[in-house]
Amino acid sequence: MSGPAPHEPDIDPVTGYGTTGHEWNGIRELNTPFPRIVVAALVLTFAYSVVTWVLLPAWPVGRDYTRGLLGLDQQVVATERYRRLTEERADWTRPFASGDFPALAADSELMARAMPAAARLFADNCAACHGSNGTGGPGFPSLADGTWLWDGAPEAIAETLRVGINSPHPDTRFGQMPAFGRDGMLPREDIAAVTDHVLALSSGKADPASAGAAIFADNCAACHGDDGAGGLGIGAPSLADDHWIYGGSRDAILTTLRNGRQGVMPSWEGRLDDAEINMLALYVAAMSAAASTGGGQ
Repeated sequence: MSGPAPHEPDIDPVTGYGTTGHEWNGIRELNTPFPRIVVAALVLTFAYSVVTWVLLPAWPVGRDYTRGLLGLDQQVVATERYRRLTEERADWTRPFASGDFPALAADSELMARAMPAAARLFADNCAACHGSNGTGGPGFPSLADGTWLWDGAPEAIAETLRVGINSPHPDTRFGQMPAFGRDGMLPREDIAAVTDHVLALSSGKADPASAGAAIFADNCAACHGDDGAGGLGIGAPSLADDHWIYGGSRDAILTTLRNGRQGVMPSWEGRLDDAEINMLALYVAAMSAAASTGGGQ
C-alpha cells in the first residue's frame, strides 16, 4: 500500500510542511502558515483606520461629514495659511495698491522683490493665452513688442487688466473688426484688393496709388491709421509689421476681412486685487520695454 494513510498528513519531504492534498501535474500545494509579518501589518492597518476614523474627518453625512475628535478641516487650514502668507507679504505688496507707477518703478529694491512674484502672476493667469514670454499666438496679441491695441503705459495696462476687453465688466474696453464681407460692406473684389494692400503694408512695399490703398483709406485707416501702424488706443492692431494676432497669410487676412474679429480678454478685477493688478501691469510694461530695446524677455 503506497502513500500516507487517510488520517495521516501528507508531509513534503523537502520543506517539512504538510500539503493541502491538491496536486497539479505532480506538483503538490504546500499548506504553509500565514506569514506573521502580514498578520501584524493587517492588524496595524485596521487599528490605524479605526483611530483615524475617530480622530479625523471621515464619513459623508448628507451634505456634511463627520468632523472627528480633532476637528481638522483642510479648507480652514488652507485659508489660515493663505491669510498668514498675505500678512507676511503685505509689507511690500501694500505700496503697489496705490497705483503710483513712477514711484514704484523708481524703487529698485521694491521692484527686485516684486518682479519674481509678478512673473508668477503672469505665468498663472496670462501665459496660457499670451505665452510664457508674452509673444502671443493665434488669436492673442503679443505683449513683448512696442505696439499696443490701447496703450503700453503701466496705468493703461492696469486699466485693461481691471476691466478686460469685450468682457462683461461694465467699463470694459471694446474692440471689434467689422465683417466687411459677411455683412455686405465691401464686394469680393474690393476685399481682395485691400488684402493685397495689407500684405504690402506688412512687407513695406505698399503702393499708395493702388486700388487697395484707396479702399484702405476709406474703410480701414480710421482705426488702423493711414500707414496701418495702429497704436491709436482704440484696439486696432498694427498692420505694418510682422506681428499678427490671427495670422498674416493671404487666407488669414481674407478671413478676417470677410468675417471680422472680436477677441475677448477677461476682467481681472475681483480675481486679482489692486496690488496684484498694478504689479502685473509693471511686469508687462517692463516686458515690452525689454523687447523694444533688444533686451528680450
